[in-house]
Order: sequence, then structure tokens, then C-alpha cells
Amino acid sequence: MTETLRERERDLDRFLTFIDAVVAIAITLLVLPLVEVAGEARNGHVGDLLRDNESLLLGFALSFVVIAQLWANQHRIVSGLVVQDRTVTRLMLAWAFTIVLLPLPTALVAVAGSDPVTKVFYIGTMAVSSALLGAMAWVIGRNRSIRDTDDRPNAALSLATVLGFLVALAITLALPETSYFPLLVLLLTDPVTRLLQRALAGRRGPTHMGE
Repeated sequence: MTETLRERERDLDRFLTFIDAVVAIAITLLVLPLVEVAGEARNGHVGDLLRDNESLLLGFALSFVVIAQLWANQHRIVSGLVVQDRTVTRLMLAWAFTIVLLPLPTALVAVAGSDPVTKVFYIGTMAVSSALLGAMAWVIGRNRSIRDTDDRPNAALSLATVLGFLVALAITLALPETSYFPLLVLLLTDPVTRLLQRALAGRRGPTHMGE
């Protein structure tokens, strides 16, 4: 390994560490509104306080799970990356911006959760974040020289997540009484996508063997 390559790998490690730190800070910021609300429980009426701030708690829980899942997807996509690439770097910074931005619409959910603009801002930010991961997976997958493995990142999983966010957004806008619960459809995106990919691979397999 040349010294130049070692330096590039060190630069990549520092960059990924920076991205992880950004995610950690963003996910920590989510709890700050809850900490401020906790100061109102001076008379011991914690139950009433929690009931009065259900939307804030829901927004925090959803955003925490979503950021954690987005980070896990990002970690999976870059797991084979060994050389820093300019396009990947730009996509990663854009993705980090969506993560840093997410606490803002999360806070809006608590005060204007039923507002269609809030829903578009909140769910749309998540959808853009997943789309950037899909683009990142595609760039890494098509450039073998920046990976240390022949396995390509699965861009279809990120794109399926984008579709899941858009479906959830459409449902919550069409049926406001569902609140943000349509986001639970995202629990199905990964297993359904993997199942479809295995089914398609199974269909192509016999055809390829018969040729």
C-alpha cells in the first residue's frame, strides 16, 4: 500500500468519524424540547404532563427511530468504502444536512403537527435523506475502485424507503386522523424489498442455467 493511499484512507476515516459525530449530535438535540417540558412538572403531575405533550413524545420517538435507521443504512452502504470519492463526499454532506435539519420539523410536530406543511417538511426531509442514501449506494456500487469488496451496496433498499415515506405522506395528508402512524409502513420496506429481490433472483437463476 502506497503512502498516498494510506493518507486517503485516513482522510476517509476522519470524514466518516465526523459524519458519525454529526448524527450523534442531531439525535441528541431531539431530546432538548423534552428536557424543557420536564421543568414544568413541579407539582408532581407527571402523568398530566406526559398526556399534554403526547405529540412531542411521538415526534421524538419517531425521529429517534428514523435517524437511527438512516444511520444504520448509511453505515451499511459505506461499509466497503476504502477510498474517499468526491461525489460520495458531497452526497454524504448533503445527507448529514438532512439529519441536522430533522430536529426542526420534529419540534414543529409538537406545536403544529396537523398542519399539512409540517407533515410535508417532516416526512419530506426523511424522504430526501433516504434518496441521498440511494444515490450514494449507486455511486459506490458502480465504482469498484473505491471498494474493497465485490459486493455492491443495495440501492434498492434506500429507494424503497423513499417510496415508503412518500406513501406515508400521501396517507397522512389524505387521512389527517391517522396522524403520523402511516410512517409505520416503513417497517415493511426492507423485508418486502429483500423478498422481491430474492424472488427475482430465483427466477433469473434457472433461466441463466438453461442457457
